Amino acid sequence: MQQHSADSIDLAGIVADLNSLLRLKTNVIGMKLFAQAAEMEAIPKIRRPNAIHTTDQIVSMAARLGWTVGITADDLVGSQCRAVIGLSPQDDKWLAGENYVGVWHGTAEDARKRQEALDVVPFGQYQALAVSPLASGRLDPPDICLVYATPGQMIILINGLQYTGYKKFEWGVVGETACADSWGRALKTGEPSLSLPCYAERRYGGVPDEEMLMALKPAHLAKAIEGMKALAKNGLRYPIPPYGIQSDVRAGMGVSYAKK
Repeated sequence: MQQHSADSIDLAGIVADLNSLLRLKTNVIGMKLFAQAAEMEAIPKIRRPNAIHTTDQIVSMAARLGWTVGITADDLVGSQCRAVIGLSPQDDKWLAGENYVGVWHGTAEDARKRQEALDVVPFGQYQALAVSPLASGRLDPPDICLVYATPGQMIILINGLQYTGYKKFEWGVVGETACADSWGRALKTGEPSLSLPCYAERRYGGVPDEEMLMALKPAHLAKAIEGMKALAKNGLRYPIPPYGIQSDVRAGMGVSYAKK
């Protein structure tokens, strides 16, 4: 299997392949952290917010409007959004999660446990973040890519990742602040990270009911595409055609598993 480095990946080609293989309806985007705000501000055609937003809204400006947007901590509504991407401290006050008691959790202990469960970027390394449609090439390379997809599309993407170099993926669900399950975890660990977008992502970021989110490095996305192309040659592709729940299964199984 071909090895990919971030510097050698054709980002526009990746998007074309993904749209061909999975028929995505939402822009595949890149996300990149910057040590200095000036680096973010130097990106071509960068937009800077003139209002206060959640990170979910910023991400969706790229994914659903096709914008290239850059932010610092001052553009975000509070410490929760900032802390997940490493733009504010994950200190004792943040870990207490007092604002969530009686809202998302029944006790202060529950709120603290949820805060402690979040995967976040360590504070102190970065001052800014940018998001942009991957095909634009403006974040070349991005730290991670974000793919919004239905469950049927997502399992084919996962199958592509597992076609060679198989590993079982272990993902969790933190509940509210599920961005920690996707871009927080992927930025922190570098590993493909799947999430069920939470209430805030759907209410403020406009994520539709049917979409899930995968955050992964460009090299992982390129590997998944190679795997999906191999699967497609075997007749295993999206959309997955229903076979019929009362049909004799042997004919269908014979197509996939007949000896070559």
